[in-house]
Amino acid sequence: VVRQRLLQRYEHQPFISCLAGFYSCRWKRYQRSKIEPGKCCCKTRECLFFPLLVGAFCFSLVFLYMWGEAKNDYNSFDWYNYGNLGFWFLWSLVLLIVAAILFTYITLLLVLAMCLLAEGQQLYLHWSHKIGTFLVLVFSISCLLALLLLWGDQWITVRLSFQITAPYLHVGAIAIMVLLSWPVALHAIRADKKVVQVVIVGPYLAILLFLFLIPLGMYSPCIREMGTLGPKPALIGHRGAPMLAPENTEMSFQKTIEHGGDGLETDVTVSYDGVPFLMHDTTLRRTTNIKEVYPNDTAKHASFFSWDTLKELNAGMWFLKDKPFLCMGSLSRADKNQAMNQSIYKLSDFLRLADSQNKLVIFDLYRPPEKHPYRDLWINRTLEVILHESRIKPHLVLWLEGDMRSFVQSVAPGFQQTTGRKAPVEDLLRNKIVKLNLPYNEMSSEDIRKYAEKNITTNLYVIDEPWLFSLAWCCGAHSVTTNAVHKLKNLNQPLFLMTPQQYNIMWILTDLTSVLLISLIFAL
Repeated sequence: VVRQRLLQRYEHQPFISCLAGFYSCRWKRYQRSKIEPGKCCCKTRECLFFPLLVGAFCFSLVFLYMWGEAKNDYNSFDWYNYGNLGFWFLWSLVLLIVAAILFTYITLLLVLAMCLLAEGQQLYLHWSHKIGTFLVLVFSISCLLALLLLWGDQWITVRLSFQITAPYLHVGAIAIMVLLSWPVALHAIRADKKVVQVVIVGPYLAILLFLFLIPLGMYSPCIREMGTLGPKPALIGHRGAPMLAPENTEMSFQKTIEHGGDGLETDVTVSYDGVPFLMHDTTLRRTTNIKEVYPNDTAKHASFFSWDTLKELNAGMWFLKDKPFLCMGSLSRADKNQAMNQSIYKLSDFLRLADSQNKLVIFDLYRPPEKHPYRDLWINRTLEVILHESRIKPHLVLWLEGDMRSFVQSVAPGFQQTTGRKAPVEDLLRNKIVKLNLPYNEMSSEDIRKYAEKNITTNLYVIDEPWLFSLAWCCGAHSVTTNAVHKLKNLNQPLFLMTPQQYNIMWILTDLTSVLLISLIFAL
């Protein structure tokens, strides 16, 4: 008996020993047992827990994919957290790393389980892995629910991403089904009852058939006939080039111009003494050194400061300290020194720069709060700066503000009237609108084409990721507002572009190859 136990313990099966050791913490052979023909792959308790393992894998995969595709909006996510927490941190990066680690962990467990099943071993997941699986499941579901409730628009981004990634996801899913065919076939053959065989093989074949037919309902504007792709969208720098320089500063707009941007976007606030200046936030806390200079005024509205006070603040040190974007890269010593000495930029100086370089300008104009001396004169004061102080060429101004539009058209008929929402074509033409400025999640090739037929162009914001820019290009967008002019300028064609014939060949070859491989595996 002792000799038999020693043989069981030391019999050389390194592969199975590693699988069982990592999955079950059972490193000795006599702690393991093979599946008898006709028996279940695991005990009742394990049978109940295995679906949780599969569920944790599915939910963690969905969340990782969703958060990975949300990279375009990481800055907005971090800015939202800054507004609630009061300090800047790249929470988006932390969440991505955690999601990737948990998905990798749960994937390894599932791969170990499938390998053990393929070797005919019974499953027994160690209690520590069960706790880990449960935590992954809870984390993934909680994050998905939080995004659904707090950031529901991100699901639209996921839907848009399928128009680029779906063909590749389809091939990947078919490849996984081919790999799963081996353990499925093995356990179907070992089953001693027809009913059990149907239970094992039936769902597998149903999923496989579903994957085969998915391309029938797939749509992508990047699957199009040769020669029908429109010109590359123009690039408008969102607050300049905020990945290369502090946002809304002279350096930021200079960087956009250096990298070939076609236009400049900014945000305009009116100071207490009537000087329009560039500032996105309602306070100066995030993008200036107001905390060091005037610590008691950090919560004060930016428009309640005089220009003499504003122009003395530093608007660049925060950029070097907080590094607001995930993929900023390293700055040269000269750029760091220049960024360190940036100040708040006046609207008049901004317009003169744009005019000298013949760049389009578009800006959000913020109305001052109550008790501000220019609350009812904000548009008039801004027009004075545009028409009389900067003297920018009128056709370079994309006028976005909707209030007093008729008055603006009467005093500045050369402005390109722009609106931030979709409307019937007849209404747009009646209001002399020539451009739509829309968030990218309202992207629609049909709408863009419909407006273009009436000479109304479409700008989409904010687009930083190459895949999203590729989709906007395929949809026919005329321009995009971006934080990444320096990256998108190098994109000479969409990342994904093929003809319907090429896609059909890809689809049919993938399905036929998978059918052949799966048939061979079941036959063997």
